[in-house]
Amino acid sequence: MPVIGPRWDALPCDDVAAEKLAAALGIAPIVARLLCQRGISDPELASRFLNPSLDHLHDPMALAGMGAGVDRILPAIANKERIAIHGDYDVDGVTSTVILRRALELLGGDVVHFIPERLKDGYGLQPVAIERLHADGVALVVSVDCGIRGADAGRRARELGVDLIITDHHEPDAELPPALAVINPKRTDCSYPDKYPAGVGVALKLVQALCSRTGRESWLPGFIKVAAIGTLADVVPLVGENRVIAKIGLDLLSRGPHKIGLRSLIDISGLTGKTIDSYHNAFMLAPRVNAAGRMSTPDIATRLLLASDEAMGEEARALALMLDGENVRRQEEEATILASARRIVQTDPDVGARSVLVLAAEGWHRGVIGIVASKLVDAFHRPVVVLSVDGEIAHGSCRSIPQFDMLGALERCAHLLVRFGGHKQAAGLSLDANRVRDLRAAMNLVADETLGPDDLMPCLRIDADLTFRGITGEVAAGIASLAPFGAGNPRPVFAARRVEIIDGPRALKERHLKMALKQDGRIFRAVAWRAAERQEYLTEHKTALDVAFSLEQNQYNGETYLELSLSDIKGSA
Repeated sequence: MPVIGPRWDALPCDDVAAEKLAAALGIAPIVARLLCQRGISDPELASRFLNPSLDHLHDPMALAGMGAGVDRILPAIANKERIAIHGDYDVDGVTSTVILRRALELLGGDVVHFIPERLKDGYGLQPVAIERLHADGVALVVSVDCGIRGADAGRRARELGVDLIITDHHEPDAELPPALAVINPKRTDCSYPDKYPAGVGVALKLVQALCSRTGRESWLPGFIKVAAIGTLADVVPLVGENRVIAKIGLDLLSRGPHKIGLRSLIDISGLTGKTIDSYHNAFMLAPRVNAAGRMSTPDIATRLLLASDEAMGEEARALALMLDGENVRRQEEEATILASARRIVQTDPDVGARSVLVLAAEGWHRGVIGIVASKLVDAFHRPVVVLSVDGEIAHGSCRSIPQFDMLGALERCAHLLVRFGGHKQAAGLSLDANRVRDLRAAMNLVADETLGPDDLMPCLRIDADLTFRGITGEVAAGIASLAPFGAGNPRPVFAARRVEIIDGPRALKERHLKMALKQDGRIFRAVAWRAAERQEYLTEHKTALDVAFSLEQNQYNGETYLELSLSDIKGSA
């Protein structure tokens, strides 16, 4: 929470549509308002949103390429041909690899997997990986969460007589790679209604198709809970099928039972017996899975999540402890690089005075520069490219603000790059180290054409004013029914005016502030995250403040209570 807070922008709403929706569904008016603000004013669509179920999943055969893929995989299983799953080293790629490998093995397939290591193998589907798998006797390669720009790998597979099926969710080139089947809803010739799944969402559609074709539909829930970990971690819009996967998957993760590997991950994350939500996934489960690929080898996480035999208890526990240790190491490395990067932005005008922050240094760990880029975006509200220089090559991770198409900008800078790929909001690249300044200049030329001053001003979206007396049990339950929150379905933020601090603010873990707030006779406990530097200001103005907040339901000693999570605080007008 910055000392000078963001501009508060009140979201508009069609009040008539919200009233009709509240009456049609019998829900609290504030919940109807939130649904309408998210573009869901039709009662039937709103009901599906509030109550997602597995039968809301579309027919997987509607995906272009799915029929050809399934028609090749099932005979390969029956004929005991060796099948390789080629994944990616992040949590999306790992969970994709796990669910597809497990599905094929349960169907009787001879299956292996290969996930490149970030520092040794680089990103994506490469010809050398195809050669390696061919040498190991693999007849069919199925990529997950990668491959859509793997034209060279596709050509090498054809030369070697290896059949290749690509499943991916990244943006394709103008021409698809040469492969037996390419399954990606972003294909221009694909009419599939959901265009923005995670990689694991596309892998799940393949699993769904295989289960349907073989009469194993009852297997699907077991795959959905693992798919939820990757879907939530990949920051895709939590609407449509993504919402079905995330909502049902979190419920299944909370309820169990689980195989020994997943159970060990949940246990080492401190979540055994708890109701697991998107926060737990983002800060406890996913970082541990991701830490393997960031700091060492993604195979640690893959082996853990594949562990299904109860006799593997000791091995699973050891793997979970390894993930936990790698996550601690990742946090330490990240903190060091973030501090260094912030100093560069704040002291070097050639970097910090630009609309796009392009930073580079030797020795920055490539496994954490993506997280650092995300935190710099949060801190400075600018698109960010963080580059790790390794000899003559700089490897970069890019993160953006909603108003700036990062992938589109990279396409305009393609003449400077060795390779690149990703999405509008997150991408990766590599280039010659001596061209970093050229990239900085080129990216900022694009930004100067597309961004205005208002685009670079942080703003806080306020869904509605909500008085403390308006926070009832019905309202809290209704807001909770909109979860899980994330991209495409942000956590609602409310404003309460002329609020008084009656206890505190007190420092919490040196970074946060804890307090009790009162308005019109009602009192709520509240926490202002990363706001320790504002303690003096809040103490001075404690009798009349406007607060922007989200509602949090917390559990303590078996009881559930409401707490306010403060997004911003300012003196009342």
